[in-house]
Amino acid sequence: MPDLRQTLGTVGTIGGVYVAQSVIGGVTWTGLPGVLRAQGLPLDRIGLISLLVLPWALKFLWAPAVERYRLPARGRDRSGRIVALGALAVIAVLLVTGLIGPAPVLPVLALLMVAAFATATVDIACDGFAVAALAGTRYGWGNAAQVGGAYLGSAIGGGVFLIVVDRAGWLSGTSAMAAVIAALCLPFLLLAWRGRPAERSHQPSLRAALARPEVRRGLGIAALYVISQKTAMGLFGPFFIDAGYDLAQLGLLSGAGSLTLGLAGALGGGGFVRRFGSRRVLVGAVIAQAAILGLVALSAGPGLLPVAGIAPLAMVTSTAVMAFGFVALYGQFMAWSDPRQGGVDFTLFQCMDAALSMLAGVAAGVVAEHFGYGTVFTIACMLALATIPAILGATRASDRTHSHA
Repeated sequence: MPDLRQTLGTVGTIGGVYVAQSVIGGVTWTGLPGVLRAQGLPLDRIGLISLLVLPWALKFLWAPAVERYRLPARGRDRSGRIVALGALAVIAVLLVTGLIGPAPVLPVLALLMVAAFATATVDIACDGFAVAALAGTRYGWGNAAQVGGAYLGSAIGGGVFLIVVDRAGWLSGTSAMAAVIAALCLPFLLLAWRGRPAERSHQPSLRAALARPEVRRGLGIAALYVISQKTAMGLFGPFFIDAGYDLAQLGLLSGAGSLTLGLAGALGGGGFVRRFGSRRVLVGAVIAQAAILGLVALSAGPGLLPVAGIAPLAMVTSTAVMAFGFVALYGQFMAWSDPRQGGVDFTLFQCMDAALSMLAGVAAGVVAEHFGYGTVFTIACMLALATIPAILGATRASDRTHSHA
């Protein structure tokens, strides 16, 4: 078992990269949709932002090449080099995007697509590094860094960013996020470049990953869970704006929700997984998310509940519920990944998540624009409820595995 102080130091540096990745994610998924809606863009155009998930959905195609470069047959681990190049690309994109402005939207989306490719590639290297570096810790610390880092980064990119944009303008907001990303990635670079040369015989590949039953089962569970949790996720921000709130309020609520309820949900999820197992946590999170979507549907459709009150409540509670469930899901993913090619195995799970998130986000934007928020949130609620029996069946075997771990 590695020394606790050493483990915490490693987790902290890895967590910095996860936070940095989520900063650009928060800017993309919460900040930009809110800014564009405030400028009057239609929901179907805003829904195009979901296409930026494409690199995350397809990164399994280049994950083996990244892993083979990261882990050469003889020599040092090259994770630091990959993270450095990716961070530089993202910083450059943010600075150029700041000069262009949030509109016209297509050039901004093109630049953010470059940033998405860079962060997706960095994620392959960081996940692989984490799986190997934390192999003796049963991955609890690494999973906390992943989920907690994601919500902290989302709070910065989706909360602080909007507040800066509202007070100081678009250029100031993007420049501030570029500086934050640079600072967050630096400790990882110092850690990764201290690695020692090694000899490796295993060749990372997709075939080796898909040959393992743990990976195949995990892909099915990921698909079901994403459908239940993320179908309408990208519409909470526009729904909040259309309920009469402004960008600063969206930024404050998004940031506070991620920092408080998101982190609380992640910590609570970890405790509940240890006590009750991943199966019950996953199903409980789906039921809670369905209840939230049902409340939003009742307010947005027939108007049985006040929209102005439901919109902020839905945003913060949905954040907590997603964090609660994804601790269980990503903890399983890390445990199922082979340390010799952790970047490939974990990437496959994430690609299933990203692909379905993209498709669901685009479809949700089109449905909301043409049929209203009430219809799309009702459909999302029904989909969540429909996945419960399948998730129960798919996680039965994995929960038994967790109980005997």
